[in-house]
Amino acid sequence: MLKARSVLSGIKRRAQVGNLKMTMAKISFSSIPVIDISPLLESRSTPKVQENSNTRRVINEIDQACRNVGFFYVQGHGVPLDMMNQVRQLAHEFFTLSTDEKYKIKMSSASGWRGYQRVGENVTKGVSDMHEAIDFLQDYDGGDFPAFLHDHPLHGRNLWPETPTSFRPVCKEYLSAVQEAYCGKSCILAGGISLDLGKRIMQAISLALTGVHDSFEGSRAGSPFWLFRVIGYPPLERKITEVGCGEHTDYGLLTLVNQDEGIRALQVKNQAGEWIWADPVPGTFVVNIGDMLKIWSNGLYMPTVHRVLNDNSKYRVSVPYFYEPNFDALVKPLDSCKQVTGGESKFASVVYGEHLTKKVLNNFK
Repeated sequence: MLKARSVLSGIKRRAQVGNLKMTMAKISFSSIPVIDISPLLESRSTPKVQENSNTRRVINEIDQACRNVGFFYVQGHGVPLDMMNQVRQLAHEFFTLSTDEKYKIKMSSASGWRGYQRVGENVTKGVSDMHEAIDFLQDYDGGDFPAFLHDHPLHGRNLWPETPTSFRPVCKEYLSAVQEAYCGKSCILAGGISLDLGKRIMQAISLALTGVHDSFEGSRAGSPFWLFRVIGYPPLERKITEVGCGEHTDYGLLTLVNQDEGIRALQVKNQAGEWIWADPVPGTFVVNIGDMLKIWSNGLYMPTVHRVLNDNSKYRVSVPYFYEPNFDALVKPLDSCKQVTGGESKFASVVYGEHLTKKVLNNFK
């Protein structure tokens, strides 16, 4: 069994799950940690954490980041830098097109809420967000959708722009690799994200919370639903009332963000109510946890409020990939997490797909 001890001070309460030390209080932060996760990826089999001090260190770092910040950068992820750059460059090219051209893939209810939305069409807490985007949801590449998605509001095919011509084949290549990952092969997913990368991070979180690596596999997230957004943020006037994306937490499990370098825009709110800049760190992804992990951990991990304020002169692109639970997963506090948080569920159970659908249907004007 993995033994992981916190190296952070200021923790008021601790509890025990197996041999895992579970910190209960969330501390404030003034910066976002950078974690080299390469030890998690060195083996194609499940990490033998009890035999590897480097892996134990990474698991502890991820655990503390999830408890105290809700955000962290990952380096050593194995995704080529030129691939990360290519996805963002294609997005820049698309967003320079005319409105008529972009509207060829306009989002609607008929498309299953997939496709392009103009600046201001997406809303957060009733306020228009100053960004444009293309939304993609898990597709089945011409095959049959699972029964639970038949006649569902999110049932539909992804819409692809004709220009730039390389946009569709590049992204289709990423998406086709998703099925390979389900067979245990290394792959590159939409937006340049390795599905194996998302799974490995979740295995680390599982080990930190429960002492075993597979708590989020099977009926919970063994067949993870995914979304990715290609987002463009025009430069804004310097006024706090106009933001690229309003303050919020993410709906799902884990978000991995590939953002333009050299442009400060993403902000994370700490426990003191201060906004901390999540400046781009070359070659990294920004990772944050979502609402479903809050429920499964029974509040041990709390998602952190964040926003985008692109108050500079440059157009900014961000490509977040959302690694989610199974669409039909019942999300409720894990027994092991309830044991160290008073024995009772702090959050009501939800079906992930129902939760996501409610959020999506309230997202657009």
